[in-house]
Amino acid sequence: MASSDEAPGAMPPGDGSVPPGKSMTIGQHVIDKGAQLMQSLKPIKQMSQHVCTFAMYSHDITRQIETHHYVSRVNQDFLQCAVYDSDDSKGRLIVNICDSAGIEYIISDRIFETLPAEEQKLWHSHEYEIIAGLWVNPKVPEMVQKQELKNLAPTYGKFWCTWQLDRGDRLPLGAPALMMSPQGVNLGMVAPELVKKRDEKYGISSKDLEKTRADIAGPKTTMNPYANYWMQTGKGFAIDVELTDMKKTAPFP
Repeated sequence: MASSDEAPGAMPPGDGSVPPGKSMTIGQHVIDKGAQLMQSLKPIKQMSQHVCTFAMYSHDITRQIETHHYVSRVNQDFLQCAVYDSDDSKGRLIVNICDSAGIEYIISDRIFETLPAEEQKLWHSHEYEIIAGLWVNPKVPEMVQKQELKNLAPTYGKFWCTWQLDRGDRLPLGAPALMMSPQGVNLGMVAPELVKKRDEKYGISSKDLEKTRADIAGPKTTMNPYANYWMQTGKGFAIDVELTDMKKTAPFP
């Protein structure tokens, strides 16, 4: 089963809600609040940034979505992001963590250059989307986020989407899809109506932001040719799920 444009099967019956299911009961709210009070939730509390940007499917670059990254920095060379389809309380994770939509890992250009070429082909650059004003930290003044933007412009990301909400999936179905970042070439440009809708929501202008970011630089060396691989080859990546023999050797006597 490839991560294609076709839904992998019939949607579950119900009232059309996304995801399908009954409303949470008062008892469930009490259980969740109690657990929240007693547990540390340390990984979640490390998320320190909200980034709104755009992404497109590697196997079909005409499919473009607005994304909301909730970012935690592990060290100066590595960040990890839970990616949602919106920033409201009912946002769906585009990766299959509760109801998210995706996950992206971000690494410095220094680390990226150490990866084998076959691995580099799965990663995209962030330089263009940052300089073009597409990558924003909502409600954070530009002068406050400027240094972090300079830190992130030379980085590369690998983004997997496990819930293709844009094709109407009410549950995370089928194989995950590799996502790519916007680029300053014809096929890599984000649809103007998507940008306009996002900008109006946050009261910003991507075009104005682009003017203020002229001093931001990308990777210290020439852009690696294996990143944004579709730009060099016109080909993307899709996953097929295949039946395979299990390894049946027990890990213990």
